Amino acid sequence: MKLWRFVTWSVVCSLGSCIGFAQTEKDSAALQARLEEVAKSYTPHDAFMGAVLVVNGDQVLLNKGYGMASVEWQIPNTPESKFRLGSLTKQFTATLVLLLQQDGKLNIADPVNKYLTDAPKAWDKITLAELLGHTSGIPNFTNDKTFGSWSQSAHSVAELLAFFSDKPLEFEPGSKFEYSNSNFEVLGAVIEKVSGRKYGDLLCERIFDPLGMKDTGLDADDLVLPKRAEGYVPGKDGLGVARSESMSVPWAAGSIYSTTGDLLKWEHGLFGGKVLSADSLKLMTTAGKRDYDLGVGVEDMDGLKVVDHGGGIEGFNTFLSYAPEKKIAVVVLSNVNGAAPDQMAHQLLNVVLGKPVELASEKKAVPISKEELAKFVGVYDLAPTFSITFAVDGDHLTGQGTGQPAFSLMYVGAKDGHPRFFVVEVGAEIEFVPDPAGGFASIVLHQGGHDTPGKRH
Repeated sequence: MKLWRFVTWSVVCSLGSCIGFAQTEKDSAALQARLEEVAKSYTPHDAFMGAVLVVNGDQVLLNKGYGMASVEWQIPNTPESKFRLGSLTKQFTATLVLLLQQDGKLNIADPVNKYLTDAPKAWDKITLAELLGHTSGIPNFTNDKTFGSWSQSAHSVAELLAFFSDKPLEFEPGSKFEYSNSNFEVLGAVIEKVSGRKYGDLLCERIFDPLGMKDTGLDADDLVLPKRAEGYVPGKDGLGVARSESMSVPWAAGSIYSTTGDLLKWEHGLFGGKVLSADSLKLMTTAGKRDYDLGVGVEDMDGLKVVDHGGGIEGFNTFLSYAPEKKIAVVVLSNVNGAAPDQMAHQLLNVVLGKPVELASEKKAVPISKEELAKFVGVYDLAPTFSITFAVDGDHLTGQGTGQPAFSLMYVGAKDGHPRFFVVEVGAEIEFVPDPAGGFASIVLHQGGHDTPGKRH
């Protein structure tokens, strides 16, 4: 969890219809201007560099590059720039699994050891469906303390699995949700075993080539890729070049690269019935535990179904969001690590839906005394391994997430009696919920379209 998605007009028309057409054009221009304003609001100090695409039905509302694909060579980002996708890869892996199920080569209800016969005993009860939905209990291998150094070298699939297959499960399979990259590495191995094909080759044969995704592929350490965006990390002295792990490591969990345009082809192909059967697509996009299904997140936004996912890998953060009923697509690809793509995508989607969006620059600080600030001091748990510690520093409140730096919080007033603070750096809002005794026993973290409750301990 981080604290911080052609009408031909006759020359002859009535006065009413002419006025209506002019109003429609005016509204469309205003909509596009607001989308551009939202995207640009993330670019100061290079907090976001990348490419953004927003499409409503057949209408392209925003399609631009921002900042530099290469700071060293002063090459700007464009809609043709190629970005590493990180965990957006998972929906492609999930799709291959469902295609193989359609082929009769596997069943996601089966245990993984039916296909990987040398799987550890601890995995006997784990099904492919539990791998797809992050409910397997297999620990996330990227959290291992030795992962950083180990991942710098190339590794075979067998070596990938061996890195975490001897670890005990974190919970009984199927009992809870815990995001784990390990799940999709196992699925990649299953895909290769039952198909007899390399994972990357199968991606091209079953998905990329049929959909005309010519600017998408599985990345490799020695791949020379035209129009590749360099990945960067923010630092106290500005941007630094990201140190990348070997692309053999994220593999079926995170090694695909693509462009905004190709990802639009993907969304149109997937939801247009060009990839999966209707039954398989429904299976893939019906929300499971924690609003996650098979390789994608599934949100209910006031009755509107939105299928989305974010991605993060060294130097890159991404977010892909699609509302099937309205055919609204939002693609945000960034070559700077940070929370901008997730937050921006949700705001862009809300703008298209006609919902109010308040940018960080539009928020106004409300005066509050140090005595009042002291009431919010404490530690609030949002998950078993994540809490936020609030403290008073001078004349303002700070919030520090587990394993993260402390951020200054801007008091923006109370809504329905609930004091709220805004975290400018990550676009999050903290709502303090009063208790009957006059204190604050709980909070709600509002970030990226999600509301996460937390309790004081």
